[in-house]
Amino acid sequence: MPGHLHLIALCVLAAAAAPAAAATPPDQDWAFYGGDQGGMKYSPLADINAGNVTALKLAWQWRTGEEPIKEFGTSPGMFEATPLVVEGVMYLSTPYNRVVALDAASGRELWAYDPEAYRDGQVPNGTGFVHRGVALWRDARSGALRVLLNSRYRLIELDARTGRPVVAFGQGGTVDLLEGLQWPVNPKHYTNTSPPVVYRDLVIVGNGVADKLIYRQDPPGDVRAYDARTGRAVWSFHTVPRDGEFGADTWKDGSNHYTGHTNVWAPMTLDAARGLLYLPVSTPSNDYYGGNRPGANLFADSLVCLDAATGVRRWHYQLVHHGLWDYDMPGPPSLVRIRKGGRTIDAVVQLTKQGYVFVFDRLSGRPLYPIEERPVPPSDVPGERAATTQPVSSGLPALVPQGVSLEDATDLTPALHDEAVAVLKRLRLGPLFTPPSVQGTLMRPGVEGGADWGGGAFDPETGTLYVKVNNSPTIIYPDFTDANGSAPEVGPNDSGDVSLYLHHRIPVLKPPYAYLDALDLESGRMRWQVPFGDNDAVRHHATVKDAALPAQLGAVGNAGVIVTRGGIVFAGGGDRALHAIDKRSGADLWTYSTGELRTTGTPMTYRAGGRQYVVVAVGGPGSGATLLAFAL
Repeated sequence: MPGHLHLIALCVLAAAAAPAAAATPPDQDWAFYGGDQGGMKYSPLADINAGNVTALKLAWQWRTGEEPIKEFGTSPGMFEATPLVVEGVMYLSTPYNRVVALDAASGRELWAYDPEAYRDGQVPNGTGFVHRGVALWRDARSGALRVLLNSRYRLIELDARTGRPVVAFGQGGTVDLLEGLQWPVNPKHYTNTSPPVVYRDLVIVGNGVADKLIYRQDPPGDVRAYDARTGRAVWSFHTVPRDGEFGADTWKDGSNHYTGHTNVWAPMTLDAARGLLYLPVSTPSNDYYGGNRPGANLFADSLVCLDAATGVRRWHYQLVHHGLWDYDMPGPPSLVRIRKGGRTIDAVVQLTKQGYVFVFDRLSGRPLYPIEERPVPPSDVPGERAATTQPVSSGLPALVPQGVSLEDATDLTPALHDEAVAVLKRLRLGPLFTPPSVQGTLMRPGVEGGADWGGGAFDPETGTLYVKVNNSPTIIYPDFTDANGSAPEVGPNDSGDVSLYLHHRIPVLKPPYAYLDALDLESGRMRWQVPFGDNDAVRHHATVKDAALPAQLGAVGNAGVIVTRGGIVFAGGGDRALHAIDKRSGADLWTYSTGELRTTGTPMTYRAGGRQYVVVAVGGPGSGATLLAFAL
């Protein structure tokens, strides 16, 4: 071949090969709240990795623009949404339950739909309005993409192209979630904060009920499925069994006739291939006194597996008997695959506020690590019949310190330590599951966990579960609400109660107030545990200005983390920053300050237009809620 022809041939070959190397990488969606339907919160993207994450910059931001509305007496709460991205479009919900579609590469708003949830007044849960996300459904017949929003007592279906209600669904696009419940419910007392689950052509929803709503026949926690095309009710699972149903005998003295709550407020997860739905069920009414609901109270405080097509129970495991601590199942069960005993097992992992990790065979419900029933302290409250034992995950380390003693009093300064000891001596202290008491019981973990609604992120490459946990206590008292309808205010029962703090917001217990944990689910050992985030209010307080403080005091917050193939755990979790953490060592590789706004949502990541983005919601309550998107 002549030289010039040989050169031309080489150039042609090089040109043919070049597009493969330089082609724009394909888009990578984040189509479900937890990344996948099983809620692993894992991304296969590695464009952003440990080697280049320090070059991460703010690419765009979008503000909700929501403010308190005097006319309706409402105020937006924290911006807790985790957006979805499909085919270059981002879908999210705002604190006021609006649904917004954005261009995923630029943040440009495409459309917005306002259900005007604020017209029913402020939600009664004390947090202001919060909402964590929407779900998507693709109609296999028409190919149309739909957006599903559960806003307070309504289930709404929108056209993903236009944001308009789909009129064939329910009544003009809306289903009334109060219809079909076993007793009438005040619409203003029924809420939803977590996204629905979609299985084939079914939309499945739980509900939320404010803890302080304590009265006879308060809102029940039934989980229900609706036809995604028509809105027709398909099945209902009674979390408080009715007479004749399995578990009804665990509600003594007919208490299943009037006890509500026992709801699934946290996100649910789905094994779509097997058609199995996993429910993290919460505590019955009321959270701190069970004298009016004697018995173990199934399916409260349980992980429940249902047949997603029919709502029929496949198995369950109760993780708190006769709950008295608001230790409900706070986050989505994670569906993972692990190597154990020389074989690969499809497992489901349930994190708890207690700081336990429970791991089960996904199909049978058999525990994969030992669970022991251990004796717990008795109640000294008149009329209370507390359970004598509670389940303990004995095969895996706890994610956070448990129980309180005088040795846990803060040691930031000698004077603060002495004051803290004096406060602790006035309260009932003890190990985990020490019941509420008339004098007040200081329990740790508190009502925000341990783990909370952010749940965990699982790395399938290493079998490691990453969890952001809180290490803060709660003071709890019993609430003597009778079964005839009296509804007094709940006692302090609040980790923000002044009795827990010294000298204006100095916590009574030692820091750190939060951790980030890396737990190997295959070996059962903790790979690492590091203090996570900071507490500016404590760090800059005059009382400790001369004290030698830890580098990280810990930031209490309930949002979760994600993990990527790029070797990074992205975490906010209540800090005033977004962090990129080395997943192997726990080292902080990159931090972006969010100024006065706390990180309030669980992050997510996707690729659009050839770039990988990491997005997190920040801000609230009140105003200032903003979505931040980062890219290289």
